[in-house]
Amino acid sequence: MSKLERPDQAQVFDRAQLRRQRRRAQADFGRHDFLFQELAERLLDRLSDVTRTFPLAVDLSPYPGRLRSIAGAALGGRIGTWLSAPSDPGFAVPSSPAGLICDEEALPFRPGSLDLVLSCLGLHWVNDLPGAMIQVRHALRPDGLFLGVMLGGETLAELRQCLMEAELAETGGASPRVSPMVGLRDAAGLLQRAGFALPVADCETITLTYRDPLALMRDLRGMGEGNALLGRHRGPTRRRVFARTAALYAERHAMGDGRITATIQAIFVTGWAPDASQQQPAARGSGTVSLLQAVGKPAGDQR
Repeated sequence: MSKLERPDQAQVFDRAQLRRQRRRAQADFGRHDFLFQELAERLLDRLSDVTRTFPLAVDLSPYPGRLRSIAGAALGGRIGTWLSAPSDPGFAVPSSPAGLICDEEALPFRPGSLDLVLSCLGLHWVNDLPGAMIQVRHALRPDGLFLGVMLGGETLAELRQCLMEAELAETGGASPRVSPMVGLRDAAGLLQRAGFALPVADCETITLTYRDPLALMRDLRGMGEGNALLGRHRGPTRRRVFARTAALYAERHAMGDGRITATIQAIFVTGWAPDASQQQPAARGSGTVSLLQAVGKPAGDQR
């Protein structure tokens, strides 16, 4: 039985469906890759602040090779060997060894073999995110770095609410349509749970604008970000649902020119594999200055 088939592991995402969606999106991804490009640049900007070299790096992003092409010469040759590790054989690229196909939920790397792991917009589709982060940490050498960006829980909040209300009104029930995503506090906790040293999680909000909600949903499909929930409704959605969704969306989230807004919450995670050379917090009780000395005596206290 494979890792993905364990009965004790909660399954939320249909990973086979996700691969089908990405294959369909691959040929025309260049027309819809603006969000990937934007977040990749922000991720690499964080990497540029780290003044060290990485002999061996692995890119766990869903569209292999793109992160490296965006980086270009910006990193000044500080990455020695850069491997792309696609989860689908159809995405294999020349920069990776033959046969290096990698599911984020079952990493094939030896413990302590990597210096850097990067992930741009792949982790929010992982069923066992805590397990995936633990595997990344184990694959890193001591003082190795993990940098990733995933979509956070506030992403597409407008679309989620309008779709749910429209479907409830038109059909009397609502099926899962937009995948659950982690919050900022959850991401920070996951890094600590995975055993990373110096963990940092921060978020940035991007506001997109579209002609209408249908244009937004077409873009999501073009990114390979369609509905891949296991509990999704498998039949066609009634047109009345989309019509009511568009009406609700325009009523609540339209700008002066009639275009609608869509919120993207990007959560960036940074963690280091523990190493003795890293800065360590002082042991409890090791302080040599009392709190009273630090803050001084209160005014009027002559004792």
